[in-house]
Amino acid sequence: MTYNNITCQIDTQVAIITINRPSKLNALNSETISELHVAISSLQNNTSVKAIIITGSGPKAFVAGADISEFADFNYEQAKRLSHQGQSKLFSFIEQCSKPVIAAVNGFALGGGLELAMSCHFRVASNNARLGLPEVSLGVIPGYGGTQRLTHLVGKGKAMEMILTASMVTAEEGLEWGLLNYVVEPDNLLPFVESLCQKIIANSPKAIGFAIQAINACNDHDKDGYELEIENFAKCFETDDFKEGTSAFLEKRKANFKGN
Repeated sequence: MTYNNITCQIDTQVAIITINRPSKLNALNSETISELHVAISSLQNNTSVKAIIITGSGPKAFVAGADISEFADFNYEQAKRLSHQGQSKLFSFIEQCSKPVIAAVNGFALGGGLELAMSCHFRVASNNARLGLPEVSLGVIPGYGGTQRLTHLVGKGKAMEMILTASMVTAEEGLEWGLLNYVVEPDNLLPFVESLCQKIIANSPKAIGFAIQAINACNDHDKDGYELEIENFAKCFETDDFKEGTSAFLEKRKANFKGN
């Protein structure tokens, strides 16, 4: 499929989605959000893809925020619809994706850009990355899950500080606070994330999907995470992946998982 604002390539079971609006520092507009939804939905249904990387084009920015010009004149109802549709179409959609989605954060990840990164299952950043939710400096608050996901990742105190001061933090601070999993040199960002993907895809795709569901339930007040873990643990026993994994272990060989 041809996209206007993103590119998507697949190599050795790993898909790389690049947000490609360098003149706008890859800012998110409604078309880009829709294209990301379509791309990730397609990749989730592609049995040859086992992991997804999201990154930004150019050396300056992952995503420098939302495209403010698109909603500067919105009223209450329009703003509520914008937030709701964005969360359901993309941010929560990524979080619930059964395949691991990793953010490769190159440069600025601000506002909607940091919210996009936080919706991914984990984050790796280049050491020149800058992270922040500066919305209150514009008279608004994060609207794509930022107040919730940042609090879960770094704790209430640090989330309050970042959001209320509208300050950016460095990659090293993000690593120290638990916002990032790794920080690497810019030239090594994609190779490093791809190497993580190769470690992931050596494991059972079915079990990975079940694990993502169970981990996400930890922050879902409508679900009992322990009960979901019990349920998904039991479901694993009905899969070909479980038969292959246990057989490989007992036979002292490497597992060859076929499932998705």
